[in-house]
Amino acid sequence: MLGEHAHTSNAHHTDDEALHGARNSRVIWLLLAASFVVILNETIMGVAIPHLVTDLDITIEAAQWLTTAFMLTMAVVIPITGFLLQRFATRPIFIAAMSLFSTGTLIAALAPGFEVLLLARVVQASGTAIMMPLLMTTLMTLVAPADRGRFMGRVSTVISVAPAIGPTISGLILTYLSWRFMFWLVLPIALAMLVIGIRRVENVSEPRVIPIDVFSVVLSAFGFGGLVYGLSLVGGVVAGTAHPAPMWISFAVGAIGITTFILRQLALQRHDRALLDLRTFRSTNFAISVGLMVIVMAALFGTIILLPIYLQDVLHLEPAITGLLLLPGGLLMGLLGPTVGRLYDRFGPTVLLVPGSIVVSAVMWSLTMVTETTSPWMLLMAHVALSAGLAFMFTPLFTSALGSVEPRFYSHGSAIVGTVQQVAGAAGTAMFVTVMAAGTAALTATGASIEVAQSAGLRTAFTVGAILSVVAVVGAFFVRRPADMTEGPRAEAALEAAADG
Repeated sequence: MLGEHAHTSNAHHTDDEALHGARNSRVIWLLLAASFVVILNETIMGVAIPHLVTDLDITIEAAQWLTTAFMLTMAVVIPITGFLLQRFATRPIFIAAMSLFSTGTLIAALAPGFEVLLLARVVQASGTAIMMPLLMTTLMTLVAPADRGRFMGRVSTVISVAPAIGPTISGLILTYLSWRFMFWLVLPIALAMLVIGIRRVENVSEPRVIPIDVFSVVLSAFGFGGLVYGLSLVGGVVAGTAHPAPMWISFAVGAIGITTFILRQLALQRHDRALLDLRTFRSTNFAISVGLMVIVMAALFGTIILLPIYLQDVLHLEPAITGLLLLPGGLLMGLLGPTVGRLYDRFGPTVLLVPGSIVVSAVMWSLTMVTETTSPWMLLMAHVALSAGLAFMFTPLFTSALGSVEPRFYSHGSAIVGTVQQVAGAAGTAMFVTVMAAGTAALTATGASIEVAQSAGLRTAFTVGAILSVVAVVGAFFVRRPADMTEGPRAEAALEAAADG
């Protein structure tokens, strides 16, 4: 009888594990699909700017606000997600994020003018900002430490493929249809994700009743918003098309806001009330991984903005051809994600990060030699190699960073990683464009043709990126596999805890 009872108990335990495992897998796949949709939307607007200038009868500076406002909203909302993911359960957070995103997409598709379209982009960004930290936190909570690399590889696929195909899809749409169809295409997919989420997403986290510190929210908005807005103005100031005063005021507001925000969080975290808990940085591994992430994201976004400029303005290629040339690299990065994740689970970060960073650095140095006669095929090969190197860096950095913090800080770690991505992307874009514009202006003043001057400016910008990439190579040797990924009993305990919800 005792043996039968034990056998029955074990069978029930196995069935429960299978049930929880299926539920967890379903939640993660839904979050991955939803994240793909919202990130795809983030990158489709850039190609449409010239069409919007004509259709809405606005200036190019006003049209750029459709991208700037999106980035600003992301920078303001993401730091708050650390609190939101602790305060509310998985299902209502998912529904809120996709509802905001879907509503913004519908408003954008129906927008009668620029002001409404700008509002729509802000609403879209509010939902997008919640989705990635939600995915990261849920993954870290549910997946056993020994399997995190494999799952983070899927996250890397989402993060890299969506931006890669976004410009290509929008280019094809704009060739044959109105810019509104960019939103009409995304809307039914977003609504389908929302309906499936309402029916299928279950709560896999335990919310805690914690008060929100309104002062921290205000400081976060001024700090991160001011910094990102200041960075967005740099290119115009260097090109001489904008007055420098607003840029410096934005930087000052951002610096004061972030400094005060940090001091406020250090005081609040003593009582576990921080909006963004900075105790995550007590882990040296987390701090190093996040530092490398800054360099990698800056290099990625800077290159993404410069290569199309080079291909169109210097080599005079059509936008559609430019999009197709950059597509293989993005797709390769996505396809390598799962493989890199499995290699991470087996061998750890060093054997991936070191060769990956060396490849990225080699490509950046090779781009310092571009001229007005460089072959587009050379650019294609360079972009494919760069994408491969970045693929070997993203998954190990994400997994090592978040795996190095205590489980109670997963939501804060995810929010920090998301914030770093946005700020580093804005900083990389501003830095590369600024250096390029300065170099181009200096040579144009001597009477050089625009092609010669711009290729010289690009070489200077890529030189700055190449120097940064050397720092990444050195840092790659110092990232370690988090301890709990190598200890069997702790990994099993984490799996059991995830299965129990």
